[in-house]
Amino acid sequence: YRPQKPRILGASKDFIERGGFQFQGVTVAQENPWELLEAELEPGVIPAIGDYNSAQWILHLGLGDELSVQNELGETLKLRLVGFLQRSIFQSELLISEANFKKHFPSQSGYAYFLIQTPSSLDATGTAETAERIGHTLESTLNDYGLDVRSTAEKLASYRAVENTYLSTFQILGGLGLLLGTLGLGIVLLRNVIERSGELATLRAFGFRRATLSLMLLSENGFLLLTGILIGSLSALIAVAPHLATPGAQAPWLSLMVTLISVFLAGMVASAIAVSAALRRPLLPALKRDA
Repeated sequence: YRPQKPRILGASKDFIERGGFQFQGVTVAQENPWELLEAELEPGVIPAIGDYNSAQWILHLGLGDELSVQNELGETLKLRLVGFLQRSIFQSELLISEANFKKHFPSQSGYAYFLIQTPSSLDATGTAETAERIGHTLESTLNDYGLDVRSTAEKLASYRAVENTYLSTFQILGGLGLLLGTLGLGIVLLRNVIERSGELATLRAFGFRRATLSLMLLSENGFLLLTGILIGSLSALIAVAPHLATPGAQAPWLSLMVTLISVFLAGMVASAIAVSAALRRPLLPALKRDA
């Protein structure tokens, strides 16, 4: 399902000189990373800039990797990613210089993608109203050309909505998995205690009190629970270490801690129920069965 032909945009000279946008990383550090689009690379290789999340998770490309595309002449071009944008409005495109775009796609005359900068001297509310008014004016004036104006906030919100939908889906699946795992944990603990009913009956016959046996079983199960949680948490941290190492990466530590504590408490409650049910069984039948 990896897209083979992402949309390619040509960045004009003025746009490159203007700069702007936040970068996640570049191959060569410099004051204006957009100037990397004008660098001369190997024959057939064109520098390109893309959004970090799109390149990493959709195109499966890292910084310095190349994507093969065909130009209008049927020639194979390699787009080398020389920079990553951080949560930008270009999550569906790859940007190259306008000179390279005209060279390899000469039939694309004129411009079909515009970035409009509105006055920003007003406060936040005034700026939003000004941008909306300018957008309506442009759409009504250029209606015959099919101009569709969208604010950057609206476009980023649409991207965020898709991302949040995926996250919500995985959270629901994770919650169902956690619920099934907790029920399974309770069944395993109950089965374990029932299978040891003969051993427990023997200890009670030798004079061990129920409270002592209950504490012993709860300690054993608690140790197993803590060991499993620590091993699983360590494995998860190793798996997400590359993401946590990226600048600006965040993790929901509070919710994770609440989840892990909930798993431990659910396991201890299931263990307590299993221990109580096993120790309430008659002593003599359990001893006869193991005799």
